Amino acid sequence: MDLSKIFLKDACPTSMGGQAVMEGVMMRGENRMAIAIRVPDGRIHIKTQPLAKPGWWVKTPIVRGVFAFVTSLVNGMKTLLYSADVLEAYGAYDEPDDNSDSSSDKEEQSKFEAWLTKKFGERAVWNMAITFSVVMAIVLSVGIFILLPTVVVSWLKHFTENAILLNLAEGLLRIAIFIIYIVAISRLDDIRTTFQYHGAEHKTIHCFENNLDLTPENAQQFYTLHPRCGTSFLMFVMVISLILFSLLGWPNLWVRLLSRILLIPVVAGLSYEVLKWAGRSDNVVVKILSMPGLLLQKLTTREPSNQQLEVAIASIKAVCVPSDSPYIEGICDKNAHLIEPRHIGSEPEDDTESRPKAA
Repeated sequence: MDLSKIFLKDACPTSMGGQAVMEGVMMRGENRMAIAIRVPDGRIHIKTQPLAKPGWWVKTPIVRGVFAFVTSLVNGMKTLLYSADVLEAYGAYDEPDDNSDSSSDKEEQSKFEAWLTKKFGERAVWNMAITFSVVMAIVLSVGIFILLPTVVVSWLKHFTENAILLNLAEGLLRIAIFIIYIVAISRLDDIRTTFQYHGAEHKTIHCFENNLDLTPENAQQFYTLHPRCGTSFLMFVMVISLILFSLLGWPNLWVRLLSRILLIPVVAGLSYEVLKWAGRSDNVVVKILSMPGLLLQKLTTREPSNQQLEVAIASIKAVCVPSDSPYIEGICDKNAHLIEPRHIGSEPEDDTESRPKAA
């Protein structure tokens, strides 16, 4: 790994950040965000929307990281669901189904969705779906990556009572579980494609921050790794939690479980500050701290095709427009110019500025 190609000497770090979505890329600029998706017929669907002005907490260290972590999860889920809606609207999931039982199930599901919409309204149903998805994501993440390791490592108490060794074992197990999870899901075709779009996002941002023309050829020369990536944030979370939890010793199981949960905001806040520091500095200390996250990015990114880079470039061009430019939704050309307006039902409504500025 050539770090000089990641911490680029002549690059000008920006607040540009993004996220890979299903068959596309979301980018966030100074005052708007854009979601670009390659639909089944090969065209690019883009939606742009405004970003609200930052709140008071955005200048408060640690606290801003907590807000950023939560809203990043919420907005990321909304964006993913929106990309699925777009693909469905353009027929990505259409297939003949002669199974009467399956058709009956779909009909019952449609009736249930119709009842929910009539009872609570379309926006309320959408918000309920988002809330449920986020809550489940948090519960599963905390259970699997935070609580499970400390429960499992409790068995080692029969072999050693050294608090340092026990905390080290817990931290290493947490990292191992996360890596195994990433490797397992990367075998799925849809996830592999998403990881390619993740690589396209990083290459495009590198190209943008080096003031090169935004073309697939220029973007391809860069690594798929970026120091501000959200994957690095997750690695910082695991490393910082290992250090922080070690300071508490090794109390009984229930105290450990409670302390792990209560310290999640602190861990998230500290990790966010380290990520911001890593994104605007290239000294030796930062490079050393960033190495675990960069290695993890090798698992969460793949080399993109030129067609995938075109989508990422269209997304970044859609946010690099004058602040008074109109917001768009529909089929666009490669330069993010609207060709065919089309509104897609569920909108990833975004009224915060708290998402981490991560690639």
